[in-house]
Formats: sequence, structure tokens, C-alpha cells
Amino acid sequence: MDERFAKYKPKKFLGQNFLTDVNIAKKIVSAFELSKDDTILEIGPGYGSLSKHIAGNSGKYYAVEIDTKCILSLKATLGNQIEIFEKDFLEFDFEKDLSSSKKIKIAGNIPYHITTAILFKLFEYGEKLDFAVLMMQKEVAQRLVAKPNTKEYGILSVQTNYYTKPEMLFTVSPGAFFPKPRVNSAVVKFKFEKREPVENENLFKLVVRESFGKRRKTLRNSLKKLFENYNIEPEKINFDFSRRPESLSLQEFIFLCNEIAKQGVDVV
Repeated sequence: MDERFAKYKPKKFLGQNFLTDVNIAKKIVSAFELSKDDTILEIGPGYGSLSKHIAGNSGKYYAVEIDTKCILSLKATLGNQIEIFEKDFLEFDFEKDLSSSKKIKIAGNIPYHITTAILFKLFEYGEKLDFAVLMMQKEVAQRLVAKPNTKEYGILSVQTNYYTKPEMLFTVSPGAFFPKPRVNSAVVKFKFEKREPVENENLFKLVVRESFGKRRKTLRNSLKKLFENYNIEPEKINFDFSRRPESLSLQEFIFLCNEIAKQGVDVV
């Protein structure tokens, strides 16, 4: 093993690929435009590739880390400049674990195998967040920022754009990590903004999921079972159900869901 990475002992079951390129780390942190008023929460800081550039440059700096060795290393190098929660981020509770009167900025080179789970957790607590800057697999990033009428456009695209305004900042090659992942990576910024509301968010998620479940079929066919299960009368909705789901914008999905809700449909 390269002596430069002697301290890094990645655990495969945690999906650890440590960022070792200092220039990339600085580039990621620069996206935060840090100030002493900021509250930062980092997901899985590892041995501190981002931490060393964040600590001391924000008002409050927190991290969620499950690897005890990484925690000991961070405490040794950063001391009281960082407050660490020793737990799985998917079990982190924004209500109980972290009380902040300010909007939180999220950072992280997150485990690629649980990217979607992490994103949906952030969406759940979106009202508490300012924005997130996350490293992930490039192919996933492309789906998140995809536009209608592209092959990447799907469930993740629609739901991500409902909760946030995503922007792919730049891509990162495998050589920037230890060990090198087998995929290219990308850094994406998610701005949590007020959005056009839907009458029922669970209905919205269901309609989007069912629509893309058979994406090559028209909406009339892909939503047929949903219409039957909830006694929905599509002929009463001013919408072209001969279209395919990949052609619909976020605003059109919201309109469709709100029209369905008007028929008394309530998904809990």
C-alpha cells in the first residue's frame, strides 16, 4: 500500500472510499462560501479530508460518523472545533440530536450504496436545511439533475427537484480516492427551497413511482391500477394520459396529483 495512505483502513461494509486529493477537497468546501454564522453538519467525515478545511471557518461544525477510529483521529486533530455524533446517519434525528435555530448546511462524501436513503432523509428534514454539497456516483448524480425527455429522467429526478434545486458542480475521477472506486464520482449541490405544494405528498410519491414503474407505457396504462384501487376517474381530469412519464415536467406531475386529490383521494 502507498505509504501516503498508511493511516487509512477502509471498511468495505461501510462503503468507505476516502478522498485524498487536497485540491478536490478545497474545491468542495469552497462551494459552501463559509462564514462564522454557518452551521455545518458533515455526513461521514472519515479521517477529515473536508474537515480540516471546514473547522475554524464556520460558526458551528458538527459531524455524524460511525467509525470509532475515524472519530478518534478527528478528535485528536480538531479538538473542540468539531462536535461528533457517533452513529449511523440514517439513525440521526435532526429533532433530538441537533437543535439549531439556523438553517443547516450539509457536507459529505457519502457511501455510494446508501445515497438514495441519505437523500430521502435530507428531503424529510428539508425545512431545517439551507443546502447540501454531496459527493456521489456520477451516474446517480446525472439522474438527480436530469431533465424531462432524457433517458436519465425518472423517479429520482422528479422527487429531487420537488424538494430541492439540484446542480452538478463537477466530476471527480477514481484517482482522487483511496481505495479507488470503480466508478466516476460527481459533486452535487442541493438548494432546499420553498416549492409549489402538492395536496398530498404521499399521493405525489405514489403517482410518480407508478408512472415510471412502466416508463415505456402511457400514463393511462401505467396508472391504470392506481385509478382502479382509488376509484379515480381520469376522464374528469384535464390531462393528456396518452403521454409517457418521461415527458412530464415536475409542475405537470404536481398538477396531476392535485387534480387526483380533488377526487377525494387521500394516501397516508
